[in-house]
Amino acid sequence: MTAGITADTADEKNGIPYRTLGHTGEKLSCIGMGGFHLGKKDISEADAIKLVHSGIDQGINFMDNCWDYNKGVSEERMGKALREGGYRQRVFLMTKIDGRTKEAAAKQIDESLKRLQTDHVDLLQFHEVIRYEDPDRIFSEGGAIEAFLDAKKAGKTRYIGFTGHKDPHIHLYMLEVADKHGFRFDSVQMPINLMDAHYRSFGRLVLPELNKRNVGVLAMKSMGDSVILKSKLVSGLECLYYSLNQPATVVVTGIDKPEILAQAIHAARTYQKVSKEELNGLLAKTKDAAVTGQWELFKTSSHFDGTAHSPEWLGAESAHVKAVAPPAA
Repeated sequence: MTAGITADTADEKNGIPYRTLGHTGEKLSCIGMGGFHLGKKDISEADAIKLVHSGIDQGINFMDNCWDYNKGVSEERMGKALREGGYRQRVFLMTKIDGRTKEAAAKQIDESLKRLQTDHVDLLQFHEVIRYEDPDRIFSEGGAIEAFLDAKKAGKTRYIGFTGHKDPHIHLYMLEVADKHGFRFDSVQMPINLMDAHYRSFGRLVLPELNKRNVGVLAMKSMGDSVILKSKLVSGLECLYYSLNQPATVVVTGIDKPEILAQAIHAARTYQKVSKEELNGLLAKTKDAAVTGQWELFKTSSHFDGTAHSPEWLGAESAHVKAVAPPAA
């Protein structure tokens, strides 16, 4: 008996199943290449470019990135890789923007496009929606949604989504605020992993809502940026198997070595052989360790909160907010 999700009928490339991104109809590889690791100092630019090319050649067509990853190096390396040999035309390219104001977001969008060496990305996402004020700032007058809509109108992006890793209730609030403004997201990116199933769970709270709305789901942090592996309860392959068997379109995973790429490709080609009983066994094995969130530091610490460490990326608070701010004690 095999578990959960299966690929869209007859959609695969080099043995990698492809799935549909919600209501967009786009066909994407079930495994995606994370952009952050490609810009790390311990990997050369040449090796990063080779990894991108190898991943695409083996069937991966989803490329993840972000304006703030490694001070732009991740986007620059991916841009160089995609510029060569027609690779850009073979992928669905996504990047993320931190700006909460129209001005900050518009500037970051153009900087990302320049680094990625393209006139458009396929998907543009609001990055790190991790505070309850983020949705309100994004959808306020002069907020980042205006820059995103302008970008879409200008052909700089085809679709719009958002990401976050802190609390599923903030994701639900983002959807609620968007509803009030008559806006429908094309995608949402969030943690889906074995530990998440037991603690402040995106998989249990947000995933069903997105599937009901037919919004594309992008899963991330299948290994919690390797922190989950330090629990020594599960292997990297088991982490990928669990996430790939959830009803998400793409599982985005960090890849910085050929052997890590090989593991991701293998997981994508074989996850459907994992039984429901085996997945339940993995959940049972991780339950006691997961209930406090100690292995999901992106939820329980600020370590992964780039915009908390660099709040200037968000853009200036509005004049109205400054006007009503309480006086200093």
